[in-house]
Amino acid sequence: MIFAELPLDECEGALLAHSQRVGAEMFRKGRILGGADIDALRAAGLTQLTVAKLEPGDIGEDDAAHRLAASLIGKTGDLRLDPAFAGRVNIHAAAAGVVALAPTAIDALNAVDEAVTLATLPPFSAVTAGQMVATLKIIPYAVAGDVLDKALARIAAAPAPLLRLHPYRPQRVVLIQTELAGIKASVLDKTERVTAERLATMGQAEPATARCPHNQAALADALQRARDDGAEMVLVVGASAISDRRDVIPAAITALGGTIDHFGMPVDPGNLLLLAHMGKVPVLGLPGCARSARLNGCDWVMQRLLAGLSVGPADIRALGIGGLLAEIPSRPLPREARPQAQQPKVAAIVLAAGRSSRMGRNKLLLDWNGKPIVAHVLDKLAGIGFAETVVVIGHQAGKVKAALSDRPGLKIVEARDYASGMAASLKAGLKALAPGSDAALVILGDMPQISADLLKRLIAAYQPLEGRAIVLPVADGKRGNPVLFDRRFFAEMLLLEGDVGARHIIGGNAELVAEVPAPAQEIFIDVDTPEAYQQLLAGTTP
Repeated sequence: MIFAELPLDECEGALLAHSQRVGAEMFRKGRILGGADIDALRAAGLTQLTVAKLEPGDIGEDDAAHRLAASLIGKTGDLRLDPAFAGRVNIHAAAAGVVALAPTAIDALNAVDEAVTLATLPPFSAVTAGQMVATLKIIPYAVAGDVLDKALARIAAAPAPLLRLHPYRPQRVVLIQTELAGIKASVLDKTERVTAERLATMGQAEPATARCPHNQAALADALQRARDDGAEMVLVVGASAISDRRDVIPAAITALGGTIDHFGMPVDPGNLLLLAHMGKVPVLGLPGCARSARLNGCDWVMQRLLAGLSVGPADIRALGIGGLLAEIPSRPLPREARPQAQQPKVAAIVLAAGRSSRMGRNKLLLDWNGKPIVAHVLDKLAGIGFAETVVVIGHQAGKVKAALSDRPGLKIVEARDYASGMAASLKAGLKALAPGSDAALVILGDMPQISADLLKRLIAAYQPLEGRAIVLPVADGKRGNPVLFDRRFFAEMLLLEGDVGARHIIGGNAELVAEVPAPAQEIFIDVDTPEAYQQLLAGTTP
């Protein structure tokens, strides 16, 4: 790849290395420069540009990133990929479970070339469905073909997958608590509730419960009943903590022919964990910290077992590094996920309040393929995963609302001052959003040819921490709709007045705008006039 400052005449077809303002427009880095771009740059007085030009054998960053990420996840379906964007592919869990890694193989991949990087969560991290587990990033705009081939070969030669999700497997879990005089029933009740909540984060139904006196014979009877009832995992919380391999809980297990695998663990809280088996059924003697919802070492062991991973003495001993949990208040509770580790909560705002003055009748209610035009837009939004969908109505509000009456889950709000212009509709939609929304995608109700694929790519491009806080589609160098805005812009958008959108907000934050290539017919064609409607009717179906 050539990376150099070149005369403007040699820059057509190259990638712009640094964002460049050209009059009122911002050319963002990574833009493939066409002839019209060169003319605009020349008119702006530029004679040279720093650009990247691919050479024969080079592989573009997005293509290389996708091929490597696809090779990483295999065909199990437990992991899924975001579309490649700016050389990055984020890898997400398709279900809740535990992520297993091959650290040596990951190190080998990262050693292939500085252009190829793979970052992951720590080994055996518990993840929720949709959570990002890794990101594959190509650093420059392209890599040499032999570098890509070498990286792919490293992945293929690894003795185990570099990263793999082990989804939780629903199992029959039994919780047994032992009792001594003076222990309050409320303590036992709380333990059952906390344990049920803990297990729910691991994909399990509420456990069966039992209580018995804190002595070997009574506990052995309770363990036998659990085994007879088909328990696949047994959790024992003693009225008194286990203090020795010959204490009540381990003694009751061995009396039934069970095996004590390991007592104690280098994790605090969680030191007094007992790992045992009765045949193939794992039995965990839980320390007192398990009565609390706070993260402890028992969670790590339970997560692995419920995800189908084996846990032995060596695995427990290996938990010591990073095992000091007691004085880390920032660690999440087992049933909580850090917001930044989850998919962002993107809401959709559908603007459907306009007067359709150029059409002469309400364009949103016009029939296309047996449905109103606005219904087609909502069909494309369904299934994308928006946190919520807000439809703003105004003109002929009753008729539009009636046309959407068969769609549960929509939040329909009326902009009573819709006649004052688009700003009123936009503000009504923003005010209706739930407080936790991270961003909003604003889409017009008369764009029935928008595709679900484009909507997904717009959301995938949204990465505010990487400077992509406004995302919009572009075709032939022109920007279109819909537009996704990070919540940082909501306050400014709420100050808009009249028949204006948020174009000046986009222009004033050019460094935070990400452009996503899109087909022109999806982002420019709205149904504003009778002629446009006739063209829609004469065109292809979605």
